[in-house]
Amino acid sequence: MSRLADYYLVVGYDLDKRAVEGEGQGRILQRFPEKDWEDSPFPQGVELFCQPTGWQLYPERQPASFFVAVLTDINSERHYCACFTFWEGLDNPQLLKSETSEADEVEDDLSVVRAAQVFAPKSLVLVSRLDYTEVFRNCLGLIYTVHVDGLTVPMETVVGNLLTCIIPIAGGSQRTITLGAGDRQVIQTPIDDALPVSGSTVAQLFRQLGIVNVLYLFCAALTEHKILFLSSSYQRLTDACRGLLAIMFPLKYSFTYVPILPGKLLEVLSTPTPFIIGVNSVFRLETQELLDVIIADLDGGTVTIPECVHISLLPEPILQQTQTVLSMVLDPELEIADQAFPPLSTQPSALKIQDKEIRGVFLWLFARLFQGYRWCLHIIRIHPEPVIRFHKAAFLGQRSLTEDDFLMKVLDGMAFAGFVSERGPPYRATDLFDDLVANHVERIRQEETCPQKVLNHVRELAELLFKNENPYPAVAMHKVQRPSESSQSSSLSQTPFPSLDDVTVQLFIDHAASKLKSAPPVVKAELKGMVPSGPPLGDTVDRNGIVMANSARRLEVVRNCITYIFENKMLEAKKLMPAVLRALKGRAARVCLTQELNQHVLQNRAVLDDQQFDYIVRMMNCTLQDCSHIDEHGIAAALLPLVTAFCRKMGAGITQFAYSCVQDHMVWATMQFWEAMFYSDVQNHIRALYLEGEEGEQQNNSEQQEISALELASEQSRLWPTLGKEMQTERVQKEESTVFSQAIHYANRMSYLLLPLDTSKNRLLRNTGLGDVESVSNSYVTNSIAGSMAESYDTESGFEDAESSDVANSVVRFINRFVDKVCNESGVTNEHLKALHTMIPDIVQMHIETLDAVHRESKRLPPIQKPKLLRPTLLPGEELVMDGMRVHLIPDGREEATGLMGGPPLLPAEGAIFLTSYRLIFKGTPNDPLVGEQVVTRSFPIASLTKEKRISVTLPMDQFVQEGLQLRSCTFQLMKIAFDEEVASDQAEGFRKHMHKLRYPQHVQGTFAFTVGQSSKLVVEHKTKDKNQSLKTLSKNLVKSAKRTIGRQYVTRKKYSPPTWENRSSFQSELDEDEISVSEEVDQSSLTLSSTMRSSDRQTMSNVVERACCRDYQRLGLGTLSNSLTRSKNEPFRISTVNRMYTVCRSYPGLLIVPQSIPDTTIQRISRCYRQNRFPVVCWRNSRTKAVLLRSAGLHAKGVVGFFKSPNAPASGPSQADSTSLEQEKYLQAIISSMPSYNESSGRNTLSGFTSTHMSTSDSSDKLRQPKIGALMKQVMGTKEDVPGTFSRGGKWGSIRGSGRLSAYNPDVGNRLASKESAQSNGGPSEALFLRQQKAYLYIIGDKAQLKGGKQDSFQQWEVVPIEVCDVRQVKNSFKKLMKACVPSTSTSDPNMSFLRCLEESEWISLLHRVLQVSVLVVELLDSGSSVMVSLEDGWDVSTQVVSLVQLLSDPYYRTFDGFRLLVEKEWLSFGHRFSHRGAQTLGSQSSGFTPVFLQFLDCVHQIHLQFPMEFEFSQYYLKFLAYHYVSNRFRTFLLDSDYERIELGVLYEEKGERKSPQVCKSVWDYIDRLNKKTPVFYNYMFSPEDDEVLRPYTFNSNLKVWEFYMEETLSEGPSYDWELRGRQERVAEETPEKPDSAGPKSQRRIVWPCYDSLSKVVPDAITKLLQDLQSLEAELGQTADKWKDTWDKIKSTQRTETKLESKPSFSSSLLMSSNLSHQRRSQGVYLQESGVGSSINLALDCEASATSTPVPGRPSTSTLYSQFQSTESENRSFEGILYKRGALLKPWKPRWFVLDKTKHQLRYYETRQDKECKGVIELGDVESVYPGTSAMGAPKNIEEKAFFDVKTTKRVYNFCAQDSPNAQLWMDSVQSCLSDA
Repeated sequence: MSRLADYYLVVGYDLDKRAVEGEGQGRILQRFPEKDWEDSPFPQGVELFCQPTGWQLYPERQPASFFVAVLTDINSERHYCACFTFWEGLDNPQLLKSETSEADEVEDDLSVVRAAQVFAPKSLVLVSRLDYTEVFRNCLGLIYTVHVDGLTVPMETVVGNLLTCIIPIAGGSQRTITLGAGDRQVIQTPIDDALPVSGSTVAQLFRQLGIVNVLYLFCAALTEHKILFLSSSYQRLTDACRGLLAIMFPLKYSFTYVPILPGKLLEVLSTPTPFIIGVNSVFRLETQELLDVIIADLDGGTVTIPECVHISLLPEPILQQTQTVLSMVLDPELEIADQAFPPLSTQPSALKIQDKEIRGVFLWLFARLFQGYRWCLHIIRIHPEPVIRFHKAAFLGQRSLTEDDFLMKVLDGMAFAGFVSERGPPYRATDLFDDLVANHVERIRQEETCPQKVLNHVRELAELLFKNENPYPAVAMHKVQRPSESSQSSSLSQTPFPSLDDVTVQLFIDHAASKLKSAPPVVKAELKGMVPSGPPLGDTVDRNGIVMANSARRLEVVRNCITYIFENKMLEAKKLMPAVLRALKGRAARVCLTQELNQHVLQNRAVLDDQQFDYIVRMMNCTLQDCSHIDEHGIAAALLPLVTAFCRKMGAGITQFAYSCVQDHMVWATMQFWEAMFYSDVQNHIRALYLEGEEGEQQNNSEQQEISALELASEQSRLWPTLGKEMQTERVQKEESTVFSQAIHYANRMSYLLLPLDTSKNRLLRNTGLGDVESVSNSYVTNSIAGSMAESYDTESGFEDAESSDVANSVVRFINRFVDKVCNESGVTNEHLKALHTMIPDIVQMHIETLDAVHRESKRLPPIQKPKLLRPTLLPGEELVMDGMRVHLIPDGREEATGLMGGPPLLPAEGAIFLTSYRLIFKGTPNDPLVGEQVVTRSFPIASLTKEKRISVTLPMDQFVQEGLQLRSCTFQLMKIAFDEEVASDQAEGFRKHMHKLRYPQHVQGTFAFTVGQSSKLVVEHKTKDKNQSLKTLSKNLVKSAKRTIGRQYVTRKKYSPPTWENRSSFQSELDEDEISVSEEVDQSSLTLSSTMRSSDRQTMSNVVERACCRDYQRLGLGTLSNSLTRSKNEPFRISTVNRMYTVCRSYPGLLIVPQSIPDTTIQRISRCYRQNRFPVVCWRNSRTKAVLLRSAGLHAKGVVGFFKSPNAPASGPSQADSTSLEQEKYLQAIISSMPSYNESSGRNTLSGFTSTHMSTSDSSDKLRQPKIGALMKQVMGTKEDVPGTFSRGGKWGSIRGSGRLSAYNPDVGNRLASKESAQSNGGPSEALFLRQQKAYLYIIGDKAQLKGGKQDSFQQWEVVPIEVCDVRQVKNSFKKLMKACVPSTSTSDPNMSFLRCLEESEWISLLHRVLQVSVLVVELLDSGSSVMVSLEDGWDVSTQVVSLVQLLSDPYYRTFDGFRLLVEKEWLSFGHRFSHRGAQTLGSQSSGFTPVFLQFLDCVHQIHLQFPMEFEFSQYYLKFLAYHYVSNRFRTFLLDSDYERIELGVLYEEKGERKSPQVCKSVWDYIDRLNKKTPVFYNYMFSPEDDEVLRPYTFNSNLKVWEFYMEETLSEGPSYDWELRGRQERVAEETPEKPDSAGPKSQRRIVWPCYDSLSKVVPDAITKLLQDLQSLEAELGQTADKWKDTWDKIKSTQRTETKLESKPSFSSSLLMSSNLSHQRRSQGVYLQESGVGSSINLALDCEASATSTPVPGRPSTSTLYSQFQSTESENRSFEGILYKRGALLKPWKPRWFVLDKTKHQLRYYETRQDKECKGVIELGDVESVYPGTSAMGAPKNIEEKAFFDVKTTKRVYNFCAQDSPNAQLWMDSVQSCLSDA
């Protein structure tokens, strides 16, 4: 029973303490009872809540108001304050001044009198602990009515009755009360007071805010956010807060709860704790600046969530289902809104009912969220009070919701902690929720997907809830008087509210109290009972298909493997191991593992041998590594007893347990895990404790089921009151000591898992950070303590090299914290706790001592056998610098090798890393035993290493973290290696140092190309020195004579400052002893060749002349090198020797093409204007239009201004700058005048002259082609308007659109090209005008940044095209990003890091586009007859790219082998591209980093090759080969920065000298030539060029492809670009004996992986590929395959006719017949074999080809390919006839028809002459010698001795016998001649 009202107060306006601006205060006028009740003290501050917006006086009377505020006292009890406020008139305090003399005036003015009346609020307040809003409204209304209507009842009686009214709290009773004023009210109490009473507040809340908003608030309240309600109605604020709390049932809100907050207390809103608060809308502005508060506006229906607040919502699909059901309740018309014949009545239920339906939905929701929660309760103590803990991790794990944010937060929250302590105890009264969770889970689960069924269930729940609130539906009528209308309206007559007589009221109260005492106590039997637990969780999981598809198969694998281990079948176990480790990613397999291992433990012990122990530990580690730190699936918990059971004997009586090997996991350092484990063990022991006592009783009742701990506890709690005192204390002591003994046990267990095996290492502390882990469990008291301890502890845990005592201390501290926490929670006595604290350090110390012994012994264990290291094959001259170190090759971001794209994983692999003088090689075998027989090789040249970074790696098989290296190479290779434990760290450090030394030698002579074959063969070196003496002296002489020659002229020291070389290499200083320069007045005569040079220099010059450039200049007709007298004057250009001593420009070649009319002296002056002195020189001339291509560096700044600002201004004086700019102009003019088109128009740019010459020099197609240039020019310069210029060439070209990549800027130079474009492309007006305006004679492609402010004369004959060039830095950064995109170091699932996205971000393709675009523009200009000068940056990067590409596109010669070589030698090597500097080849250039300018060029060539595959003689492989070797430093070709440096080192001309060691090629070109003779791998079989074809490739990003050079790799043999290595592997294969039975078992498996493949798959040789393509095409078209012979004949005949028709021989007219090709083919066959596997490809192009081709070890004969040519034509048969051949041992001599075939280079034999099937073949390539033989046993009779001869091959000796001796001689000669041909 409880009082209806505790206190009654009257609160009025305090006139004394009035504030100035009208803010008043309230004060309590009267209160009853005067003194506080003992059970509920009087709440403070009630007067603030009566007028939440502040006490104010109003000029008019306000209507009476009523609301209920809620106050919370210090014991968190809620008090409901019902405030009834009405208004009383009083004289205006401001007008109550002293009576003035003009009193009579005042009387006249009535209006003032009226205004003098103001109204003050007065409140009647009831304070109660019960929440009966309506009853309170009626009672206070009655008191007010009594006062207003002046009823006869004394007010004291009414108040006295009100304060003495007593009603039951719950039980569903009905109580009628009266206050003695003729009134009657019925109070219904709820049946169960545990369920909240909501009236219709919940439905109201949903109506005001809507479903989604309320769900947001619901989730926010549960996850402890701050919520603020706004409304202008106080009662609505209270109702909304009440509604929100009602739907949170069964959770109770335990934070600040203030439904109505007075304005004076607004600062409460900035509290850091969560709250639910309501505030009047008046204060809306004050709430604006709250950053982390969710604001719900009830009047506007909005919920505002700040940006910084993230609300975790309900997990799907629950959220969706809840929303659906709520909308069905609130808006039933929604479902049928679209129906044609909707049912008639679909009104939503009445508000009261709807309210209960909504609450039913939330009850149903909580039942789903918390189903099975009782199975995760741990009961730790039963007596005297039950202590219960919730195992959060297990609950989440079993529900598989560990990832779910919402549930995690709810379970961690205060509300849930309250829920556990309130609903945890197993013996208590139960309510609706308990019933739901226990008995309806199954129903909920089956119905959850069907909203209609859910709705029915919800309606059932709603009925129960409604019944609970309204137990008696037929309620007797209330009878309460309201004040009459008249009394409310009469405004003035009202008397103030009377003061009550205290004594009378107090008498009432005392009287009632004494009556209560004498009355007998009401005993209400509380129905306690055992709380049902509901179905266990296990059944409810995995319905979402979390179980993996083939889990049964996986579990089988795990079981088998464990069985094999314990049966000691180690080989079997090893094979299964990787599959097991993969399977252990799944939860089921991990559970299975723990169960299986459990079966092998006997009496807590299982002793294993070393190998078994190793495997078991590996499996345990693998299982644990995927456990999260909270161990939600209980895997670590299940393993905990096992790690202390499995052990191995180590000799000397020492045993090592598994725990010492599985410590590296987060879970062991997590306090939560240990707590949960401890509690579950304690629960089991307590259960056992009570079960023992009942064993005796249960003997007879054997079939009784096993009792759960909670059921047992419930039974014990029921019996507790019946026990005697002694029994009770005995039980309490037993339980306490059980907990205590468990605590000791756990202190031991924790020390096992926390102390590392090597206590000196202190590994554990750093990795797991014991100190960082703060316990988050459901106890809130100790949490803060644990937290503070964690902080104090944490400050000390950052040490690096700690002594073992520190490890011990930290472990002791950790265990102490644990013990404090669990013992406090489970009520262990203080004495016991102290004992524990003294014990723990001893336990730890003892354990450390045993560990030390184990550690000592474990070091003595023999190492586990590891696979033997495979040695790599080395190149001739390549030597090992460091022998192999055992490492693991870790998979990187490329997926091919890891098995993700199919096939077993090749990586990780175990092997060794070798450092040689040339390469870095990894060779090993995959860890996965299924591919154990494969060999994995990854290598790259040491010179291509671009980045090395240390990493730490955890291997899946071992539990230790190893140090490793990540090495990245610019050949697009990446090695991630982890050093094995056996590699000491100083060894690894030594490896790094050696690597650095080799990567960045002091000087270029330290690179492999120079050191090859020198270190071991010092003798050889001396010889070579003598050999090359002449060359060395020659280069020395050259430099000397340079100084001497110049010495003769006037030497000035100051004028010439050499170009700024970014890399002054170490030898540079000797060279610059005196900085030499040529003064301007050098006389012309001294520079002719013969006059100034001594004989040794002449020799040099002749060498210079021999250089490739000169051959090319002569081919192009750009002048011959002859004496100045004989030089024909009409040649426009000459070869100048002004730079023969490299004095004018050090980075140019010795011979340069300049205009005929320019003397060398001018050249020297002009060169000053250009950067690095690289003045314009001619490098190519168009044979048709005679336009020339020039290259130079950009101008120095002063030159530009002087040059372009006033192009035709007369020189104002002989100042230096002017003279040079004039000379510069003269130089350009000389170039222009060399063009025939200019000469013909007599030097004037007249209209008629121009057009006529133009028409005459070009055919009509040029007219059509003309507009294209303008469009191109626009793109290159990036103008704003994009006019699509159309290309009319045979439809090959679409229209070009401007590329958005180049910056759009509208230049004022080059505008003539772009301006008239649009008119013309539409077939615009005057072509003559168009032409005149469009064409300049010379275009200068310049850098936009340099050409700012240049003006142009409209009749100028040259024109500047400013373009944006890509900076070297840009190329460098782009390349880095490209490497990361193509060879990522780690695999990522981030969509922003996908391959294509990274590729795009690298902008590599855009850079290619830019270079190609400029090149195509230049090609167009040259083709249209204008000359072009490329003058960009320093003239050695972008200029070189553009100039080379232009020549490649314009001149078919450069698309052949010789031409391409020449192009690279001329433009890249001679013109000084800085290979060493850009490739960072030496220590000096290390800082500048690797910039692949040449690679970019090769990529551009590759793009053109893709678009014009028939125009190139060389294949794509050739380009890859160059791309690889230009960074590999294997050859000297691409070393050093200029010809000058090469001469100085003496490497330029040695290629011509004879070579001593033929196997070491110094030049890449020689190597390619040599390889070309052996195999056609570089040859492009599609090559059939058109005559003089100018290529114009598409250059847009969409047309460019990623080069596969960046992507491909072959793990089987490493990069395929060092061919000798392949040969060696094959030779090894060939040496295996021929008889199959004697050879070892060779695997016949062919494995084709994306990245592990034989070379012939990756680079198929062309003939095979073309034949196969043809065959597959024929098959597709359904044609019968022709015999190859017929096809061949057809081709031959067509080619013959072609040759006859063509008057001039084309250099590729009869490609297939060309003899040099057949020669290449013959010498070594075509590579048609898989490397070293030995199955020959049998090209079954013939229908009758035999299907059973036997594998031949080694290289198959070429005949497999040519098996088509089965003809008897003589051209294939050079010589034939009958010979006797001796069979193998004990076989007779037989006559055979022999055919010697020169074409195929073989000796074949047949049964008879007519026979088509060849019986056998002797490859002439294998023949070593032919010599006369002797007669042998069984030879044909009567044949002379000399008719015998023998043929010796590498494999055996064949004995032959001819008919007579001349015949024999003839055969021998024929065979011999074939051999000498080869």
